[in-house]
Amino acid sequence: MNTKTITRTAILIALLVALQAATRPLANQFITGSCVNLVLAVAAMLCGVWSGLVVAVVSPFFAYLLGISPQLWLAPAIACGNAAYVAIIALLGKKLGGIKGGAIGVAVAAVCKFVVLYLVVVKLFIPMGNLPAPVAVQFSWPQLVTALIGGCLALVIVPQLKKALKD
Repeated sequence: MNTKTITRTAILIALLVALQAATRPLANQFITGSCVNLVLAVAAMLCGVWSGLVVAVVSPFFAYLLGISPQLWLAPAIACGNAAYVAIIALLGKKLGGIKGGAIGVAVAAVCKFVVLYLVVVKLFIPMGNLPAPVAVQFSWPQLVTALIGGCLALVIVPQLKKALKD
């Protein structure tokens, strides 16, 4: 990572925390989740896999500190889902290239994030008795929807950011 990438990563983390704090009072998973996934996808597309992974891993811990995430021990599971999302967007999007490759990357990444969170939280943690059953809905299909929304928004925003940043 060079200085420019580190600086952009720090700015994206600050933006992520600001969006989490701003959308928290709305108590709407679709708004907050879509904003978070937008920042994750922008980090992956603009700065690459390592930057995306940093933002992906710190995101759920800030969500807990802001009172968005229900329990701290859930943060590593969310970080795993986020990490899968950004890694696939960064690597698949780069390999395939272009808007079509980016769209395929977002779609595959959204499905993978959904699967990781569903398996870990809904199929593993809830049956172990660590979470109440209503939490299952939070970590099922809404994860797919918010990941798709955030990724699609990033596909529109990142080309404009690259022009503005002369990348």
